[in-house]
Amino acid sequence: MSHKPTFTRLDETTKADWEVLASEHMHMAQNLPERMIDHLKLLDGDFGGFPIDRFQHSLQTATRALRDGRDEEYIVCALLHDIGDTLGSFNHADIAAAILQPFVSEENHWMIKHHAIFQGHFFFEHIGLDKNMRDQFKGHPCFERTAEFCAYYDNPAFDPDYDTLPLSEFEPMLRRVFAQPKTSIYKSDK
Repeated sequence: MSHKPTFTRLDETTKADWEVLASEHMHMAQNLPERMIDHLKLLDGDFGGFPIDRFQHSLQTATRALRDGRDEEYIVCALLHDIGDTLGSFNHADIAAAILQPFVSEENHWMIKHHAIFQGHFFFEHIGLDKNMRDQFKGHPCFERTAEFCAYYDNPAFDPDYDTLPLSEFEPMLRRVFAQPKTSIYKSDK
């Protein structure tokens, strides 16, 4: 590195500083898939009272989507839909959606962002909530997509006897989906 930034405030930075920072950012961005995989593995052994741990639930959800012929982006969304559980105990879907947003379609982003409300259709009455909370989104273009995701892939993915594929099956897909953001405030249109 021929130039080492020495600024202490952003308004003191130079073009040369930002060339170094951009290079470092690209290196970090290229390692995002590995960090995602490592973070997903944090769900391993976290049962939270469920019949399978959250890691197996994530793999099982993705396995079901793959076997149903869904595209890679959808499958990666299924794999990562609960990745926010470790830090967002009360808003895990928002965290997963924020991570996925630059890399996926608006439809898949909306589906992941709202899946917790839609998943509640299957159990909210047992915890004192309205099982029809999702109905507030009736008429939204992604309503059926999200209801289907929960019904076909998320809801049934707690089966300890299901033939779930290993993470290695999904790693190449995750790397391809996270290879280049589709949208970002840091992505130039030039």
